[in-house]
Amino acid sequence: MSFIDNLKYKYKSGNIIEKLIYINVGVFLVTLILKVFSGLYKSNQNFVFEWFSLDDKLNIFISRPWSIISYGFLHADFIHLLFNMITLYFIGNLFIQYFTQKQALTFYILGTLFGGLFFMLSQNYFPLFDGESSRLVGASAGVSAIFIGIVTYMPNYQIKIPLLGFLKLWHLAVIWLAFDFIGLIGANAGGSFSHLGGSLLGFLYVRQASNKKINFSEIFSSLFKKKEKKLKTVYNSKRAKKTKPKTNSLNQEQVDQILDKISKSGYDTLTKQEKEFLFKQGKK
Repeated sequence: MSFIDNLKYKYKSGNIIEKLIYINVGVFLVTLILKVFSGLYKSNQNFVFEWFSLDDKLNIFISRPWSIISYGFLHADFIHLLFNMITLYFIGNLFIQYFTQKQALTFYILGTLFGGLFFMLSQNYFPLFDGESSRLVGASAGVSAIFIGIVTYMPNYQIKIPLLGFLKLWHLAVIWLAFDFIGLIGANAGGSFSHLGGSLLGFLYVRQASNKKINFSEIFSSLFKKKEKKLKTVYNSKRAKKTKPKTNSLNQEQVDQILDKISKSGYDTLTKQEKEFLFKQGKK
C-alpha cells in the first residue's frame, strides 16, 4: 500500500474528529506550498488566505461570504495548527463518547460561524486599531464550541493531567475562558472575541437542548410554540383496581441513576454493587 493509499484509508476509516484534523492539516500544507511559490515569484499574496480567510471589512466579506466558515480550516503557522489539532483530538474524542459524530461536526461548524460573527462585530464596533484591516484564521472557535459544549453537559467529569493530577472539566473551562477574556485587551482581541463566540454557541446549544437528543431546529421552534394543557381522561370503574408490582419501575429508576452517574463522572466511579446491578439488568 502506497503512502497516498494509506492516507486515504486512514481518512475513510477515521471518525469525524480525525477527518477534521486531516482536512486542517491538508489545507495547511497547501497554504505552505503556495507560500513557498509566492516567495519564489516575489509575491506577498497567498491565494488561499486571500479568498478563504475572514476579512473584517464588510464590503470584502459580502463578496466572499463563504469565508465565515472557511477561515476555520486555515492556520497562520505550524504552532497555531499544532495547538488546535491536539486540543481537538482529545476534547473531540471525549465529545463523541456522549454525542454523535454528526453533532460534533455541527458544533464545529456552528462554533466557527458564531466565532466569525463575533469577530466581525468586535472589529467593526469595538475595533482595537482604527483603520487597520485584519483577517481571522484558525479552528479555535469550532474547538471552543466542542469543548464548552461537553463541559456544559458534564462539568464534573474528571481528566488526569500530568503533574497536576485529576481536574474537573469546569476547572479547565475556567482557565480556557480566562485566557480569552485576558486576550480581549491584547493584540489578538479579534481572535479572542471569536473564541468566546464559539464558546457561547457550545454553552447555549447544550443548555437549550435535551440531554437525550440534541436537535438545533427544535431549539428555535420551541421558542414559538405555545404550551398546551393536556386533557385528563378519568375512568370510573366499580371494580377494585389491582395494584401492579413496582419492581420493574424501581429497577428502571436505579438504572437511570447509574447511567446518569456514568455520564457525569465516568464508569470507573461506580461501586462494585452498582456494576453488578447494571450487569444483571443488561442480561434481562
